[in-house]
Amino acid sequence: MNPKAFYRSALSESEKEMLPVADEVEGLEQEIAVLRVRLRRALEEHPENMTLMLKGVELLVKALAASYRLSKDAKTDLSASVRSVLDEYGAMMRPESNDDVDADAAEDN
Repeated sequence: MNPKAFYRSALSESEKEMLPVADEVEGLEQEIAVLRVRLRRALEEHPENMTLMLKGVELLVKALAASYRLSKDAKTDLSASVRSVLDEYGAMMRPESNDDVDADAAEDN
């Protein structure tokens, strides 16, 4: 069996037509760009779903690590940094508790 034809039988006709073009793509730049766009959409449409965000970030970090061939320590550091940003974003998106609102109102008076 031709190694280039290994997955061909599992593809639809339209996917088979796109295969020669996809075969010319090098690197992961386009895939990483799509992941970033999808992560942004997830943030906009489901800001409360931290599990979705973390899974998206994890996938993005893995793709970036593969792309840049990061060391394991660098990959961990990058993942931790991105998670920290998402945690901060999540904290900003949570509604304030009534205690926070009452404390803010007392400060204004």
